[in-house]
Amino acid sequence: MFQPKYPTAPLPTATSPAPVVTPTAINHYPQQQTAPTYAQPQYAAPAPAAPQRPGLLTPGRVGTAVVGGTAAVLIVGTVLVSLLLAVAVTAASVAVCAVIIRSLVNSQYSRF
Repeated sequence: MFQPKYPTAPLPTATSPAPVVTPTAINHYPQQQTAPTYAQPQYAAPAPAAPQRPGLLTPGRVGTAVVGGTAAVLIVGTVLVSLLLAVAVTAASVAVCAVIIRSLVNSQYSRF
């Protein structure tokens, strides 16, 4: 009842011998080495670039800058306020714990 029962593996059907691999000599030092030749690509001369004018403040660019700056200020402000709130909540909970522990310690000494 408590002895394991192992399944029987099927016997292989083909009984052909394994192929024999014969090693071959590897020539590590070839007699002649020739440098590869590459065709040089032909490039056309680049066209002269038009002179660039300095960036102008168009109404679209000003609007984009204002919206992007406002979004950045709001996101940074939100993160800083949430960090300040986390510190305040932690400080309040530590203060409450300190008052409770002080009360327990004082009540223990006043009983005796």
